[in-house]
Amino acid sequence: MKKIGIIMGSDSDLPIVKKAIDMLDSFSVPYEVHIFSAHRTPVEAAEFSKNARQNGFGAIIAAAGMAAHLAGAVAANTTLPVIAIPIASGGLGGMDALLSSVQMPTGIPVATVAVNGAGNAALLAIQMLSIEDKDLALKLDNKRKSDAEAVLIKNKNVENEFNK
Repeated sequence: MKKIGIIMGSDSDLPIVKKAIDMLDSFSVPYEVHIFSAHRTPVEAAEFSKNARQNGFGAIIAAAGMAAHLAGAVAANTTLPVIAIPIASGGLGGMDALLSSVQMPTGIPVATVAVNGAGNAALLAIQMLSIEDKDLALKLDNKRKSDAEAVLIKNKNVENEFNK
C-alpha cells in the first residue's frame, strides 16, 4: 500500500494535523509526518516533494496557516495529489490560509478541505488510495454505513424526546 505524506508548516499545526493522523491510523494507512516550511525550509520541502513518488507515497497532505503557501509549494514539485488543510491562525481566522490554498494557477492543482478539516483531508487521501485498494474501499463503505447509523440513532433519540 502506498503511504501518505503529511507535512505541516509548524509544530503549532500539530493539534489539527493529529486528526488526520488519527483517521489514517483508524484505516491502517501508513504515513510519514514532517515539519517543512514553504518559507523557512523551502529546499527540504521541495526535496521531499520531488522524491515523494519514488519514496512510496500516493498523496501528500499539507497543513499551513496564514499565507499557507506550503501546499502550493509542494504541488509545484510533484505530480502526486496534494491536499491542503488551511489552518485557522492569525487575525483572519483561517480565511487567508483558505484563499491561499484554493487560488492555485492552472497546471498546479491542490485539493483543499475546510479550514481545520484534517479528518476530511485524510479521508480524501484514503479515497485516492482506495481506487486501487479494494480493502480500503470496503473500509470506507463500512465507515459511511457506521456514520449513517450513528446519525439515525441520534435522530431517534431526539424524536423520542421531543415528538410526543
